[in-house]
Amino acid sequence: MQTPTETPATPGPAGVGPVVGADGIARCPWGAGDAVNLAYHDTEWGLRVDGESAHLERLTLEAFQSGLSWRTILDKRDNFRAAFAGFDADVVAAYDDRDVERLMGDAGIVRNRRKVGAAITNARATVALREQGGLEAFVWSFRPEPGPAPRTTADVPTTSAESVALSKALKKAGFAFVGPTTMYALMEAIGLVDDHLEGCHRRGCAG
Repeated sequence: MQTPTETPATPGPAGVGPVVGADGIARCPWGAGDAVNLAYHDTEWGLRVDGESAHLERLTLEAFQSGLSWRTILDKRDNFRAAFAGFDADVVAAYDDRDVERLMGDAGIVRNRRKVGAAITNARATVALREQGGLEAFVWSFRPEPGPAPRTTADVPTTSAESVALSKALKKAGFAFVGPTTMYALMEAIGLVDDHLEGCHRRGCAG
């Protein structure tokens, strides 16, 4: 679900182009700072992932990120994986009220009751979606035609017609916390769209 505080899909000052780091490599500005963001930018953001659990993980983390910085999520990522059983949809779908309370007491994750509930709801919806080919195929069916490379952060959108359509389709399939902005961030993260800036050394890496 979108909120007024939802963080844009690609952080960084408006109108900023690629930044050349101390290593002489040009990157999107949000990935040219601290080591954690740099590693995520260089090795994961925009690369296709495979399998149901990998897609459920990205969808879940993007939902938890809503209103927070992505760095916060990255710092807690291992804890999220432990808390949600490696994003095994069958295991998480079976979580009950006791599990919700356990998760709400886990300082290693973001303790937001609505988001925790949505993660369980989405695991159940993921299991049900197997009858339609599975979460991965469902999400990738909304892949748009490649567009021109954004030159600066001002050229990077936070939603698209496809992310709106994906959001509506997932909600119809029983998913929660899948607003158009969150879904656009998901599409960027897993390579449905390539929003690495023109001149960034990772431009063209999308799946």
